[in-house]
Amino acid sequence: MDDRYDAIVVGGGHNGLIAAAYLAKKGARTVVLEARHKTGGAADTMSPWPEAPEIKVTTLSYVMSLMPDTILRDLDLAGHGYRTVPTGPYFVPFPDGRHIIQYDDDARANYDEFAKFSKRDADAIEQWDAWIGGLADVLGPLLMATPPRLGSASLGDLTEQLRLAWRFRGLKVQGVADVTRLMTMSIVDILDRFFESDQVKTVMALNGLIGTWAGPHEPGTGYVMAHHSIGDVGDGHVGAWATVIGGMGAVSAALESAARSSGAEVRTEAPVDRILTAGGAVHGVVLGSGEELHAPIVVAATHPQITFLRQLDAEDLPDGFVHDIRNWRSRSGTVKINLALDRAPVFTSKPDQADLTGGFELAHSIAYLETAFEEARAGRAAAVPFSDGNMPTFADPTLAPEGVHVVSLFTQWCPAEWADEPDGAALEAYADRVIAGYDDLAPGFADSVLHRQVLGPHEMQEEWGLIGGNIFHGELSAEQLFHMRPAPGFADYRTPIRGLYQCSSATHAGGGVTGIPAYNCVREIVRDRRRAGRRIKGGRAR
Repeated sequence: MDDRYDAIVVGGGHNGLIAAAYLAKKGARTVVLEARHKTGGAADTMSPWPEAPEIKVTTLSYVMSLMPDTILRDLDLAGHGYRTVPTGPYFVPFPDGRHIIQYDDDARANYDEFAKFSKRDADAIEQWDAWIGGLADVLGPLLMATPPRLGSASLGDLTEQLRLAWRFRGLKVQGVADVTRLMTMSIVDILDRFFESDQVKTVMALNGLIGTWAGPHEPGTGYVMAHHSIGDVGDGHVGAWATVIGGMGAVSAALESAARSSGAEVRTEAPVDRILTAGGAVHGVVLGSGEELHAPIVVAATHPQITFLRQLDAEDLPDGFVHDIRNWRSRSGTVKINLALDRAPVFTSKPDQADLTGGFELAHSIAYLETAFEEARAGRAAAVPFSDGNMPTFADPTLAPEGVHVVSLFTQWCPAEWADEPDGAALEAYADRVIAGYDDLAPGFADSVLHRQVLGPHEMQEEWGLIGGNIFHGELSAEQLFHMRPAPGFADYRTPIRGLYQCSSATHAGGGVTGIPAYNCVREIVRDRRRAGRRIKGGRAR
């Protein structure tokens, strides 16, 4: 029957496409249902200016990091057109005319850059790298593991908890202390243990703030730094980032192609209105058009507050679970600004552009970053915002005509309330301040702007389903990680509804375009089917 599938995937973002590709590879008749006119979600390339359709921007997400080699190989993404170029080095200019350039793979150059501000800090780089490397050895494999139900006394759950404890048997006292510090301390407090110069600490703090509703002194930002620092773009560079040729939409195009080639059906402009359940089990979905599709497996790749508070009835879910989802924190204060420039910026502190092919930051000091966040927390858009800038046309000139550069500015912070109560005039004024901030460091920057696109939390929430404008589908704070993501007892990609699974970025390992939640989720689906003596394919439950 045309309306019957083995698996339905709700949401065609990168996790939804990866889940569908794996399910289809296992023989399941699978369909992806995407509400928007195209797949990819926040991993998107678009031409936002009708008067300049030849200029493309990477709309929201803007670089790759944590996608495992396993997924790249399993889905043959290179064969489907996926290509990347390592991003970097990273350029941080300061108002006093000095700067730091941080390189991915040049220890001598990094030493010299740090030594301009503090020889002690330059000497500490090796110790810092060893500390991060040790944590990566612990946290990296953990990302590919399913969180156990900590606190459960069932035999199966106790077994999983013991396996987790066994995995950490080699940490010893100092290792446990390091992990504890990482999970509970602010990025500044951690950096204070290694470095003394404010400039060096500013550069090293930035990864702890990207996409985060927290300033540099907030507990938990240490982990956010680590989450952004243990990735591998496939060439063995731990903590490396990559620019995708064709923009981030090319990631989605490759994933959709991989899903289709594996046999998955992909439908766009197919919003799911309701997830159908009976007797505590899922049996399909109802589309906005009224069409019903049926399957014994439904995988939700959407924000949990959409899945559980809009597409399901609260009475079908445990009260405690509903309470946890309602209180899931998904703030961000992020504003994405995409620009087209008629020339590359020339920074006063580094007129030679040879080393400016990666990111360029608007982050003058730790105090500067803290003030920007505190203003937003008080309900005011930052007077001097933080910006993580990237110019993908250095690596990918196909995004714009010759002589034109595309700039992607991931900026923070505006009031979290702007997600539900947008202020268009204030949003544009905020963007003006970001551009002015770069103009102070690179005179002529403002005059070089040909076009601009400004996307605040409201646009991200309404157009892309990113509740609160949070690109991670939920804050990466300590109480929302691992066995708590997105609710205690349901961090194993399962839900209170039998046959309904979840693999959004709000699940474990989410945050960034990684695909790990989808990979882990499908593994658990296969396990469940085997335990039940059922196959994953066949058009109906067996």
